[in-house]
Amino acid sequence: MNNAPIPAISVAMSVYNAEQFLPSAINSILTQNFSDFELLILDDGSNDGSRAIIEDYAARDSRIRPIFRANKGLIVSLNQLLAEARAPIIARMDADDISLPERFARQYAFLQENPDYGVVGCWTDEMDEHGSPWPLCMNVHPLTHEAFLQAIDADEPLLCHPAVMYRRDVVLSVGGYHAAFKHCEDLDLWLRLASVTHIGNLPERLIRYRHYAGQVSSRHATQQGLGAAIAKLAYHARKEGRPDPTEHLDQLPPLDQLDAMFGGTGLEQAVRAKVAHGVLYSIPSLRGEGFDLLLRHIADGGDRTGMWRTVLRLIRFGSPWRAARLALALITS
Repeated sequence: MNNAPIPAISVAMSVYNAEQFLPSAINSILTQNFSDFELLILDDGSNDGSRAIIEDYAARDSRIRPIFRANKGLIVSLNQLLAEARAPIIARMDADDISLPERFARQYAFLQENPDYGVVGCWTDEMDEHGSPWPLCMNVHPLTHEAFLQAIDADEPLLCHPAVMYRRDVVLSVGGYHAAFKHCEDLDLWLRLASVTHIGNLPERLIRYRHYAGQVSSRHATQQGLGAAIAKLAYHARKEGRPDPTEHLDQLPPLDQLDAMFGGTGLEQAVRAKVAHGVLYSIPSLRGEGFDLLLRHIADGGDRTGMWRTVLRLIRFGSPWRAARLALALITS
């Protein structure tokens, strides 16, 4: 393998218990119109049939480099894939999505023609777990770097992580993925990269992105929301020439430390308010730490828009006690 020609692209795919969708994801890579790539598939300690699927594909296609190890989590997996990739260009891919055949060719050509861009994504075609269309009301991802910076300030979508292609050396220059930003490691990375390279998207739907109940954004909305809000604080600190207090953290700081860390006032309440409205539609979060955060937000006198609908949602999904607590908080606070 060490004497083999260096491919143009290294595809970085991390897998954990993905047997349901993994064959479709792998097939969509192996059938790309652009074929000069290696496919690194890191199995992060799966206990389903994922390993057998990976081994079967690797035996049939020499471009696949399987990596098997004990579970260490996605951020460790992504940084390991960065370290082991041989190509100067990395194409991210998740084990539950589908890349269209022309994706690599279009994105690689863009990076070759635009050396000032270190990251390029694309628009997405949303689907459910069965491959049927998934209705999603959101702005399309920004095309130019200027639009990307505007989207940051407007809290609009930036990039779809499994749809990006980026220059390996640029991502390594900012330290890769940071451990503290679990479940929003991609957003933190884009915000750090925004000051060192140009970032944009192709106005083509080159990946089918899957939505289903078991994905990270459904199960970890509270932690994802907290991480995203703190990543934005760090972004603005760097933008203003101040030190980034999150740079060497292994986990997110407690909310009551934000004012001291970032030298501001009211940051704890502002972050809690932002996250509170983000968890209203996540039943797993409302059944977990998101519920206490929501109650604290109400006690602080925060905006209650949509809260009564959440009471009804909790009843509908079998959490009457939490529904009653939320209703009481809305009445008495």
